[in-house]
Amino acid sequence: MAAERPERKRGRRAGVGAASEDTRQAILSAARETFAEHGYDGSSMRQIAGVAGVDAALIHHYFEGKEQLFLAAVQFPVDPAELLSRVTGGPVGQLGYRLADTFLATWEDPTSGPALEAFLRGALTNRQSGQLVQTFFMLQIVQRIMPSLSGVVDAAQMPTRAGLAASHLLGLAVVRHVLRFEPLASMPRTTLVATIAPTLQRYLTGNLDGT
Repeated sequence: MAAERPERKRGRRAGVGAASEDTRQAILSAARETFAEHGYDGSSMRQIAGVAGVDAALIHHYFEGKEQLFLAAVQFPVDPAELLSRVTGGPVGQLGYRLADTFLATWEDPTSGPALEAFLRGALTNRQSGQLVQTFFMLQIVQRIMPSLSGVVDAAQMPTRAGLAASHLLGLAVVRHVLRFEPLASMPRTTLVATIAPTLQRYLTGNLDGT
């Protein structure tokens, strides 16, 4: 009787996974560099591929499109689509309240809170990360929140309104969760939301000329 042939082990060939991950990391590194230098709209998949030294078509093997690549490059620890869906669903007149409450609740979550703190600390200490975070917040707020204001405010003002809202929230996050200034660090979320929501609402839908 012929000897049984040993069963061939299944799985990846040695080194394939490592090489694939190296390529992915090279693309992400190139994306961070390109997005930080040129912004989201000023960056193309072809540019990023050139910096990474790969064919542009290869990027689509790892990432569906530019937005997915950008989110992976920024490494934001919370799904922005899920987060902001809680904000956009509801009356426009309560948009500032929902934005404040959702933002602060996410920071207080035992899972997402520490990840967000690490994310923000990195942005504060690294110029490239800081530029990416700035682009990220502008991109996400403009694309996901501002359509709710279509016909309510002038479209030309939307980037300014988004920037004001983002700067207010980011500044609050630094003071409350990174520097831990009192009494803001210990203030109950409901109290803080009630305090900042009117300001966020004015940024989003109110007059910006001081009247």
